[in-house]
Amino acid sequence: MKKFCTTFILLFFIALAIPVNGQKTLTKILKNGEIRIGLTGNQPPYNMKSKSGELMGFELDLANILANSIGVKLTTVEMPFSELLPALEAGKIDAVMSGMTVTSERSVKALFAGPYTVSGKSILAKSSVLSKLKGTEEANNEAYKITCLKGSTSEDFVRKYMPKAQSIPVNKYDEGIAMILNDQADAMVADYPICVITIMRNQGKDLVTLEGPLNIEPIGIALPANDLHFHTLIENYLQAFNLAGALKVIDNKWLEDGSWLFSME
Repeated sequence: MKKFCTTFILLFFIALAIPVNGQKTLTKILKNGEIRIGLTGNQPPYNMKSKSGELMGFELDLANILANSIGVKLTTVEMPFSELLPALEAGKIDAVMSGMTVTSERSVKALFAGPYTVSGKSILAKSSVLSKLKGTEEANNEAYKITCLKGSTSEDFVRKYMPKAQSIPVNKYDEGIAMILNDQADAMVADYPICVITIMRNQGKDLVTLEGPLNIEPIGIALPANDLHFHTLIENYLQAFNLAGALKVIDNKWLEDGSWLFSME
């Protein structure tokens, strides 16, 4: 009985402590009047630059709705994809919204709200190369140079399914695309929507992709790992946006209607 009482008391105080610690991020956001969201600024249709240099995309629309709902200013912080989670852990940003797949490894470092959309990997290449690469088995060959975004699940995908291929991680998708166009790489592994949009942006340059994604990946918002209170708040907002139809509107705008491509940088 004594052991039970001691355990109960310990759990009671832990339960009391969680909300106090969990309010740290939200308290800071409300005090500063801003929420700092990290992204690359180079992942269409999730986030990218307009011709005027302003950020736009699926995640920018969602981030603005989220900031307005909390009642604070949205501040975007651009950095390479591989630096996003370390910046979140260091407290330099409050959240990550940058086409980030929810994985078990990342969930050790952050709490994820969502998913707010679903994606999957595909292969981007010139038609002459893709005709030989019907899947990962054919691409798993030391003769092929495969580029991918550094620190992303695309890099993990290449290492897992194409270990014999020459992996070339890059900081930006544009770097990988340029390598394919200049015949410095044979193909790029990236999210299916990114591959499709790259082809639309580079019409007449012989770029093609697979007919559909090779897997299914949930995309979510990465939040501080020790902040359950803040995570619950963001999760509730996402559910509300979904029920109100806001996520569907954003989805149609950026994933179905391609008219925004004319506004891209």
